[in-house]
Amino acid sequence: MPNPELARAPRRFTGLPSEVRRRQRRELLVEAASGLLGAARPEGLTVRAVLERARLHPRYLYESFADLDELAVAAYDRALEQLSAAVCDALAAAGPDPADQVGAVVRSTVTFVARDPIRGRLLYAPLGIPALERRRAETTSAVVAAATHYGAARQGGGPDPVGWAATSMLVGGVGQLLADWLAGRVPLRPDQLAEEAADLVLAVADRAAARTARRPGGAGEPLGRPAV
Repeated sequence: MPNPELARAPRRFTGLPSEVRRRQRRELLVEAASGLLGAARPEGLTVRAVLERARLHPRYLYESFADLDELAVAAYDRALEQLSAAVCDALAAAGPDPADQVGAVVRSTVTFVARDPIRGRLLYAPLGIPALERRRAETTSAVVAAATHYGAARQGGGPDPVGWAATSMLVGGVGQLLADWLAGRVPLRPDQLAEEAADLVLAVADRAAARTARRPGGAGEPLGRPAV
């Protein structure tokens, strides 16, 4: 039996230029996929579920995406862009102190996830979609590389194996912490989670910097401030 909501859906775009209509339909599909994937109890990403949530005809799904895997990755990419913007804003406000910068990254990430659990689950919760997991792995590797090179540049040298190892542990560990928190396995308030995570990251970063400094030619410098 035809869905009357889908029958009326095309009228939303009447009178709009074709490129605008296509862009708006794509956004509706991405938003629908985000809601399905990031739900507290995921319903599963199916063509029918996406189309019903977006109130679009089936042909519009394939207008923008080759398949559901591509749609899932697009939803992830959009959430990642939003998180990246929040982190960049926090970094810009943090000032030049490395400890403040690290804390800003961690706190802004936790705050983003706490304020928008749907996007948080899309970014960090296990969803069982191979294409999405591959994109997450690519993103994690890129973040580790960028953070390691950034830290090395601040120390006036090249990437150090200890620094790379520490960054890998921290990036992966924070992601798992957020997944566990979203699943209810870490009974902390968002503000507590942000502060504890930031302190733990700084502690590991300081330890890695100290180990680097002891290596021949090492130039590591602790990020944290002396206790007062």
